[in-house]
Amino acid sequence: MTPRKGPRALVCLPTYNERDNLGPMVRALGSVLDTERDVVLVIDDSSPDGTGEIADGLARELPWVEVLHRETKQGLGPAYIAGFRHMVAATAELVLEMDCDFSHDPRDVPRLISAAEDADLVLGSRYARGGSTRNWGLGRRIVSRGGCLYAQIVLGVRVRDLTGGFKCFRRETLEAIDLDALSARGYAFQIETTYRVIRAGLRVKEVPIRFTDRRVGESKMTRAIVAEAMWKVPVLRMRALTRRL
Repeated sequence: MTPRKGPRALVCLPTYNERDNLGPMVRALGSVLDTERDVVLVIDDSSPDGTGEIADGLARELPWVEVLHRETKQGLGPAYIAGFRHMVAATAELVLEMDCDFSHDPRDVPRLISAAEDADLVLGSRYARGGSTRNWGLGRRIVSRGGCLYAQIVLGVRVRDLTGGFKCFRRETLEAIDLDALSARGYAFQIETTYRVIRAGLRVKEVPIRFTDRRVGESKMTRAIVAEAMWKVPVLRMRALTRRL
């Protein structure tokens, strides 16, 4: 599919087995976006539950929806990189990341787009003042908050929500951080991209959001994803120090 030229914003929705969430999410986004100028890009990793076929149906019905099919499940990071490259080809001004499971409220998308007027990267932040999480047990809260604090301390940055996946990048920001150099595959990808933006001296703004645990389907969080984030953070810091020295 040839992407429409010159959209204002491209919203990337990575999917894997999200058949129950995809249609409602796309339609919810259509109610808050300027569909004459904005695009929703579904990036499906050959979901066995038929999510990709649902995405194709939505694209046939809605001219502002596009679909990128990938042959295998390769992880969150590679999915977003594929979306970023699509954005570059489409010459979009902004690109957003968000989950398809309604843990990120589509009604917050215009807030992130607006905040990008004077920021290079906008984070929908659970841990900025005014942000919150809902429907999480104590264990999940400890893992999430502890992971953010761990990354803050090791990397020496003040951004409060380093692991969140609700973001809005300016086109120039993605061009500045070298997509070819990104290596994280799971949620460490969120830490890596934000840290690279900070290291590039660009402006990062946190917008408080309410994060709600998924309504339908299963979480994609695994022990391997947590482990990658644990070892990836000090590696990022060491590389940054090596370059500075």
